[in-house]
Amino acid sequence: MSAKRRMRVALAMMAAFCGAAVASAGQNTNDGAAIKLNQMQVIGTHNSYHAGIAPSEAKLWQKKNPQAFKSLDYSHPSLTRQFDGGARQIELDIFADSRGGRFAHPAGPRMVAEAHLPTDPPFDPKGAMNKPGFKVMHMQDIDYRSVCQPFIACLAEVRRWSRAHPHHVPIFILVETKQNSDADGMRLTPAEPFTSAVFDALDEEIRSVFPREELVTPDDVRGDYTTLNEAIRAGNWPTLKSARGKVVFLLDVRKAASVYAEGHPSLRGRVLFTNAEPGQPDAAFTECNDGPAEAIADLVRQGYLVRTRSDADTQEARVNDTHRRDAMLNSGAQIVSTDYPASEPARWAGRYSVSLPGKAEARCNPVNAPGGCRLQ
Repeated sequence: MSAKRRMRVALAMMAAFCGAAVASAGQNTNDGAAIKLNQMQVIGTHNSYHAGIAPSEAKLWQKKNPQAFKSLDYSHPSLTRQFDGGARQIELDIFADSRGGRFAHPAGPRMVAEAHLPTDPPFDPKGAMNKPGFKVMHMQDIDYRSVCQPFIACLAEVRRWSRAHPHHVPIFILVETKQNSDADGMRLTPAEPFTSAVFDALDEEIRSVFPREELVTPDDVRGDYTTLNEAIRAGNWPTLKSARGKVVFLLDVRKAASVYAEGHPSLRGRVLFTNAEPGQPDAAFTECNDGPAEAIADLVRQGYLVRTRSDADTQEARVNDTHRRDAMLNSGAQIVSTDYPASEPARWAGRYSVSLPGKAEARCNPVNAPGGCRLQ
């Protein structure tokens, strides 16, 4: 072979190698063809529905229990504005109300009248609380104002935003099922228990808003594996590319998982992923709200989807303490939830807030993302 021909062959081989390298890199830098859903990280909001306590009621609760009121002294704008601000996880606390009207007459307005304080704005001007269906609030009678009501209306707002932004990374909706009927010795309106039938109604309500193709469900992740836990340990999460424009529902309350899973081994046919004990058959998602970061990182490496919190009860925000925030961002938890996303900084000195670098909607996970990962 002549010197010129050897040179041409060498150049062709180099071009082919470089082309392959570019193609390989391209897989990791496009819209997620080689990145799994659990290999990214997003910022979410805690109690995303929380509209705050009305002025006169706030005076009452601040006097009755100042410490508890201090922990509730935050609020969020509409879900739409939260998504516009970059949040990709929201939390909705729900109460069952199969007949309607259970929570239509909270104690707060009556207590305001008895205290001869100015009447607060109506909390349910459209009468949503009188109709059957799940209701969204933090605590009946005490902290019950929401930026969206009822639950199905909140879901409809999420879907409108999602359809208007079809390329978004998956939105995680954390659902906390509330069943408490007392607080600090005060007897509240009795909550309806979450039975298996009530959970069937919850799945049905979600499916009435989101068609199957817009959801990532346990069935999608389990695939041909016997259990959900086997699937995620084998890396069977869907790709980010296939999950864009979709919604993932997560069940917050761990003790409710066994009831939700009744008749649905490893969550077959269910919509929500349970907050499960790692190692259990239904374990794909788990919460480590208080860390530690090292334990979270270990779970992430095993394949779990993890939610944690960067702050709580306004404590870090009041003094701009960023230690917990930074540790949780570095832990690899895929969902880092806060009361103060970048679009809603705290009002106290320092203006505490939580965001990803560049205030991106998502970033490659700092613990388990593949080499060369870059989200667009």
